Amino acid sequence: MSDTLVIGGGPAGLMAAEMLADAGHRVTVADQKPSVGRKFLMAGKSGLNLTKDEPEDQFFAEFNADWLLPALREFGPAEVMAWAEDLEQQIFTGSSGRVFPTVMKASPLLRAWLTRLRAKGVVIKTQWRWQGWDGEAAVFATPDGSASLFPKATVLAFGGASWAKLGSDGVWSTHFSEDQLRPFKPANMGFEVAWSTYMADHMGAPLKNIALNGTKRGEAVISKRGLEGSGIYAVSAAVRDGAPLTIDLLPDLSFKDVVSRLSRKRGKNSLTNHLRKHLRLEHVKLALLQEFARPLPDDATALAATIKALPVSHNGPRPMDEAISTAGGLAASALDRNLMLRDRPGVFAAGEMLDWEAPTGGYLITGSLATGRWAGQAAASYATRQP
Repeated sequence: MSDTLVIGGGPAGLMAAEMLADAGHRVTVADQKPSVGRKFLMAGKSGLNLTKDEPEDQFFAEFNADWLLPALREFGPAEVMAWAEDLEQQIFTGSSGRVFPTVMKASPLLRAWLTRLRAKGVVIKTQWRWQGWDGEAAVFATPDGSASLFPKATVLAFGGASWAKLGSDGVWSTHFSEDQLRPFKPANMGFEVAWSTYMADHMGAPLKNIALNGTKRGEAVISKRGLEGSGIYAVSAAVRDGAPLTIDLLPDLSFKDVVSRLSRKRGKNSLTNHLRKHLRLEHVKLALLQEFARPLPDDATALAATIKALPVSHNGPRPMDEAISTAGGLAASALDRNLMLRDRPGVFAAGEMLDWEAPTGGYLITGSLATGRWAGQAAASYATRQP
């Protein structure tokens, strides 16, 4: 019989389970879905960005949770890469520093990991939905009826509140008090835009070589529902919290250069042809300029300012369940430095259910693995001390 329990079979939960098993404990992993790692596999459909190979201080600065830095410093980018290679997964680093498995998907890594966990004696129970606590017991609804477990230590790794169909539904939060939680908010998401009919021909068009909010270089996609893509996600937290959304359509040209080019004689050319000829603005960028800034100013300086910081009107973030990740969750004040619940000794928490957020680009998976490892090691130490 297992003496330790992990609830949630994503990266954080599986890493916690491995730490517990490595410390000699018998581990049960309980997950509410028919199989584990579902959101992890979904992330792999776009290449499974495991981490980012960049200076550690630069990497850690992308997290908005200083209280998690001890865990991140012990299991940062270098350690994630070594972990993947130890699972016999070849990796490569792209030009942006993002690290991927060579096969560009998650399933081989997950299979190798689960094989290793089972070899270490980890028992995985699926379709076990946590119902809360009954005294010291963790209670589950299972295909065979109600089940109660009495572990010496437990790691909670429920995930956040996006992609409910993959298991991250946030329902776990109903078992905690308001003062233990911070409200969930969408993170790394697109924004809704009510496009005019003028934009109908541009649905699905990519926006390349742009800068968002002045500094963030990236790409975006025009969809029927609005704007999305890596560039949008990079500024989504600030925009969600009230910052304006602007697009520099020509980040390789300085403001002065744009003014200079716009000041050239137009002759009989229309303004659109003038922009296309002297600034080489692609059709989709011209369309965006018209969509958000019509009528365009004739003054070269004013028009250059618009091109370099095009204000985007939007109707707020896409729904939280469509977000890649979430902010909010279990508050730092509810946990001690070992990620143990202050009001329930022996119960630890890890992963996206904690109140932290980071951009896409390898930070999310690394943060989940690091906190899972930290909580798993602390839970192992706690269980060892129990009679």
